[in-house]
Amino acid sequence: MSLLKKLFGGTSVDFKALVQQGAMIIDVRTPAEFKGGHVKGAVNIPLQSLQASFSKIPKNKTIITCCASGMRSGSAKSLLKAAGYTVHNGGGWTSLNSKL
Repeated sequence: MSLLKKLFGGTSVDFKALVQQGAMIIDVRTPAEFKGGHVKGAVNIPLQSLQASFSKIPKNKTIITCCASGMRSGSAKSLLKAAGYTVHNGGGWTSLNSKL
C-alpha cells in the first residue's frame, strides 16, 4: 500500500491552489489522447519525450502531472523529481479537472 501512496501521492494536495499560484500542468499522454480532451491550460509532453523536454520545463514552477489513469503521470513524477523539480501527480486528467 505504501508503494501506491508514493506513486499516487498519499497526501491531500490542493491542486486548484497550486494552479492559482502558477503551477504548470503536464499531460503525459499521447498527442492523440490529448487531442481527445485535456485540462484547460495543460501542456502535452508524452511520457516517452519527457526527459528530452526538460529544458522546456521551468525549474522554478511547481509541476502537476496527469495522464489517463495516473500510472504514466506517476512515472513522470518520478523522472521530474529525480531531475530536481517540485512535482505532484495529479492522476487521471478527468479526475484532476474536477478538482480545479
